[in-house]
Amino acid sequence: MTPGRLLYLLYHAPLGSLERSYRAGGPLQQWITHRGQSAMRAAAANLPPHSAPPADAPRLAFLTGKKFWYQTAFCASSLLRVSARPLAFEFIDDGTFDAAFATEARRLFPGCLITTAADATTRLDAALPSTRFPALRDQRRTYLHLRKLTDAHAGRTGPRLVLDSDMLFFRRPSALLAWFDAPAQPIHMLDVQDAYGYPTTTLAELAGTSVPPLVNVGILGLHSDRIDWEKLEHACSTLLARHGTSYYLEQALSALLLAGQPAQRLPVADYRLMPDEAECRAPTAALHHYVAASKRGYFRHAWRTICPPHATHATLP
Repeated sequence: MTPGRLLYLLYHAPLGSLERSYRAGGPLQQWITHRGQSAMRAAAANLPPHSAPPADAPRLAFLTGKKFWYQTAFCASSLLRVSARPLAFEFIDDGTFDAAFATEARRLFPGCLITTAADATTRLDAALPSTRFPALRDQRRTYLHLRKLTDAHAGRTGPRLVLDSDMLFFRRPSALLAWFDAPAQPIHMLDVQDAYGYPTTTLAELAGTSVPPLVNVGILGLHSDRIDWEKLEHACSTLLARHGTSYYLEQALSALLLAGQPAQRLPVADYRLMPDEAECRAPTAALHHYVAASKRGYFRHAWRTICPPHATHATLP
């Protein structure tokens, strides 16, 4: 037990827990939200299966596993419910996607692809060997978000769309679906503020130009074979050497990939990040992405608006 570890356990960890509780409204509000989250997890097991898509259906990818599967299932189901066109899915194992979850994925989404951790490692060993890409491979091992870039795109070709699991669709996302028919440019959501975790001066230096503002990777479509992995490795190693690790490393690297090129930026009115509670209770946007404080409305209210009528769930305050 090092002094630093002891300080974390006795001071920083309890303080962080108190701060999270305060932001969530206190222990009672946290309990109500947790109850809603548990109900959502249980309801995911009762979602009805969808029809198998045709072989030429556009395919979307999710990085998922045991902890997030219920959110993935709701997000993908809600998208199929409103899309009015067949879609196919790929579920990329975050290292915890076991046989039971694979069986459930195939029940809900017949014809889905499951990229196991072993599959991903084999592909990465060929496309991004550790000897040439040590920073990316090392960060991918401990920072799972990076797998939305490495595991989803390395060694692949063509346009590929990756979605976060903590999202729900409420009406047809026309702009997003149209991208599949003309994916010439990258596509992404917009954030409420720049959240890159690193100084913009460093990012601009690495990009050779200013990075685009407000990039959010809850939705990110890229051409896999256009990614300059050598440049991304240099950027990753430089950011880590100069500024250390960041929760937003994946978003910063994605912004670097988008720098200096036109991209489709999804309108915030329809693709809403961090919706407030009123919007969670009565959604008007096509999509919500639930981050930070909006998790409360997500777990208490939003998922219930798309739950199958036969499912039972109590309304929370």
